[in-house]
Amino acid sequence: MNTATETLKPPAATASETALADGAVILDEYVEARGPWSAVVCAGDVLTIVDLEGNQAVDCLLYAADDTDVRYSAAVTLAAQRSIVLTTGSVLRSDAGLPLMTVVADEVGVHDTIGGACSQESNTLRYGQHTREQHACVENFLIEGSRWGLGKRDLVSNINWFMNVPVDPDGALGIVDGLSAPGKRVALRAEVDTLVLVSNCPQINNPCNGFNPTPVRMIVTRPEAAL
Repeated sequence: MNTATETLKPPAATASETALADGAVILDEYVEARGPWSAVVCAGDVLTIVDLEGNQAVDCLLYAADDTDVRYSAAVTLAAQRSIVLTTGSVLRSDAGLPLMTVVADEVGVHDTIGGACSQESNTLRYGQHTREQHACVENFLIEGSRWGLGKRDLVSNINWFMNVPVDPDGALGIVDGLSAPGKRVALRAEVDTLVLVSNCPQINNPCNGFNPTPVRMIVTRPEAAL
């Protein structure tokens, strides 16, 4: 190896440099392409989700950590904010209206909460029988949710961070290229201790991941006042 002419990649930015909220770094983990992830984010802490390579959908479910029967409700969240997309200021609410998390910073501006999660069944319906055995977000949710005692009956309509699902004039939903780019971030502050369940979407049959699933980074910071 000729070290004199070798081109070295710059080191990855530290978690504190990358997080959208200042504070002590509580967690810094990478979620592999197509993989699941989960963690409890304590009240007051901020979760920054980093779209490392751009155009990667991150499916997400939220539950109150001390009572998982309290979980994210798309219907209540959308009704309260009078908008079908999520961005800075959006409050993610349970079916009883309890704030679970709040979007406190956003570098993309549009995140989907109506497109749902891909499954083996929906892949077959949309794209044909040859997709039946493809791993999908519902399977990721079931695998990761089992670690917390959650099963299929606990899956509800989910959030799709970084995913672009425009509504056409005739009411049809489109799944198109995302608006994100490499390194774009969104940050969520936990209003209660919140179990965050993620499927780093494995979908390869539509443009939500640019037909090429890629990793994402999850960073949790705790404001200095809470230390």
